[in-house]
Amino acid sequence: MAEKNIDEMSFLDHLEDLRWHLIRATAGIVIAGTIAAIFYKFVFDVIIFGPTRMDFPTYEGLCRVSEFLGINDTTFCADEFPFKIQNRTVAGQFSAHVWTSIYAGFIIAFPYVIYQLWSFISPGLKSTERKSSRGFLIIASLLFFIGVAFGYYIVTPLSINFLANYNISEQISNEFDVSSVIAIVRSSAIASGFVFELPIVIYFLTKIGLVTPDFLRKYRKYALVIVLILSAVITPPDIASQVIVAIPILILYQVSIYISAAVVRNQKRKLKNV
Repeated sequence: MAEKNIDEMSFLDHLEDLRWHLIRATAGIVIAGTIAAIFYKFVFDVIIFGPTRMDFPTYEGLCRVSEFLGINDTTFCADEFPFKIQNRTVAGQFSAHVWTSIYAGFIIAFPYVIYQLWSFISPGLKSTERKSSRGFLIIASLLFFIGVAFGYYIVTPLSINFLANYNISEQISNEFDVSSVIAIVRSSAIASGFVFELPIVIYFLTKIGLVTPDFLRKYRKYALVIVLILSAVITPPDIASQVIVAIPILILYQVSIYISAAVVRNQKRKLKNV
């Protein structure tokens, strides 16, 4: 499609432009997913099933902390988890391979996906707005990967450890389906990745006037309740895990207030200079 001035483009032209950006983003995910599919042994044995083994770094670290505090009766220091991973459907392993590769492709290609989104939005911004948002791609990608790492190394092992050792009867043995294990790893990592994008979301909402720092401060107590509910949803129902997850989210909320205040100050300064 021939490039046009943004002011000259019709609604259909914008849709066509969006379509090509979505195609490129999808192509990036497919390519990254194909690479993940080729190295499936590493993806599954090391990454996906890593939190199901007691030699996972999180468990070793929590075990040392427990020993330091004198807590001997802890599941973090066990030799192995009391469960087996099984496949219960004919196409289960094939489906797990395909869908895990797609999700892995999305995580790997996230900076490129964000770049395509930014390429579609940025022509509609003023030159000063584009300059002030120059670091958007780097910051958005960095926050996403930090969130994914937090979900993988904190939320996932806490969830698996709690659920694997939860027992309502000695007559029941845990034999988890492979899709269930993958779902915990996938949802914890990707959900945390998006949660960590909160400062970016607040930045743009402040830029367009939908959010102000006073609004964020006023409803901070309600945000605290929402954060606790969110942490309860993505973690097992024990207080320690919920607090561990809630702390970084609350920090992100406070950082978002500072970011919103900085945006408002810059806007007022520009109005004075006009």
